[in-house]
Amino acid sequence: MQAVRPRQARAARDFSASQSRLPDAVHARILEDIGPVRAAGSVLTLPFTGARFRTIRAAAEEHLRTLLDISDDFAVLFLQGGASAQFGLVPMNLAPPGAVADYVETGYWSRKAMDAAVGAVRVATAASSAQGGFDHVPPPADWRLTPGAAYVHVTDNETGDGVEHPDAPPTLPVPLVSDMTSNFLTRRVRLTAHGVIYAGAQKNLGVAGLTVVLVRRDLLGRAHAFTPAPFDYTQQDAACSMVNTPPTFAIYVAGLVFEWLLGQGGLPAMETAARSRSEALYAAIDGSEGFYRCRVQRAYRSRVSVCFDLADASLTPLFLLAAREEGLDGLAGHSRIGGLRAGLYNAVSQEDVAVLAEFMGDFRRRFQ
Repeated sequence: MQAVRPRQARAARDFSASQSRLPDAVHARILEDIGPVRAAGSVLTLPFTGARFRTIRAAAEEHLRTLLDISDDFAVLFLQGGASAQFGLVPMNLAPPGAVADYVETGYWSRKAMDAAVGAVRVATAASSAQGGFDHVPPPADWRLTPGAAYVHVTDNETGDGVEHPDAPPTLPVPLVSDMTSNFLTRRVRLTAHGVIYAGAQKNLGVAGLTVVLVRRDLLGRAHAFTPAPFDYTQQDAACSMVNTPPTFAIYVAGLVFEWLLGQGGLPAMETAARSRSEALYAAIDGSEGFYRCRVQRAYRSRVSVCFDLADASLTPLFLLAAREEGLDGLAGHSRIGGLRAGLYNAVSQEDVAVLAEFMGDFRRRFQ
């Protein structure tokens, strides 16, 4: 077995699953708009009550509605707290006290959502792939739905386990709630099948601090009496997401990303690009003669969270060290799960994936 040969570092390419880098054009625009430290009107310090921010927020909503073809039947909320906050806020806004809510367990994050909802709602497991090691999504036909449930919750993409719901969601007798934090705006969505969609911004929408929540308007007005006003969907809708000080900079960045996505061809183009990136990386894994392994069943492999392992797990630290020396960052698996993973969000290019696949092939030739 050969030692890792030192090389001249390449340009940095970030595959972090926790937070993606911004598109180059968006990054350049932000630098331009920040201006000098003491400049008046910097986007870093815009008052949310001012006309300029209100214009920015309205434009961001308009661009997002265009991307997803969102009708007036849905409210678009720009909230704080991260997607994890919605684990508890969804039942507080949709389920009356004592109600049952169904959850489909497909990995680490759906289990977190279930645990966080306990107390605000009676959690029922409609389906789980835990027995299979979270290597697939239980088919909707096998979901055991509770009659009269307040909603059904799914995690559309599991970043820790590399599993993604592959098909358009089924039409259910109760509202479907989907955590789309990691694959939001990477493919088209049939909104009419959903009651609520929520997504943290740091994967595909911009910077951390913002959560986008889409709520079907007929579900508004159901919040528990003790729900704080900043977390009450109905009050935030009435106030244009400004019941309290909103994450102004994060909303500004998201608006730029939405505009960039439209300029790239919208969600059809993003869907094609996501499929191309992931297929190239899975080909490198599957073509390695078992040196690299992906345990997820092919039909349920994520397009944006490619999780894999080395057959010889003792090589994992060496792989990560060699990757960093090559300028390939963020490839460690989830801290609770281990292994390797590559976050292939919208700002990741096909060239980035090609460089990673080349490195993987070279590493395999040296250590197989």
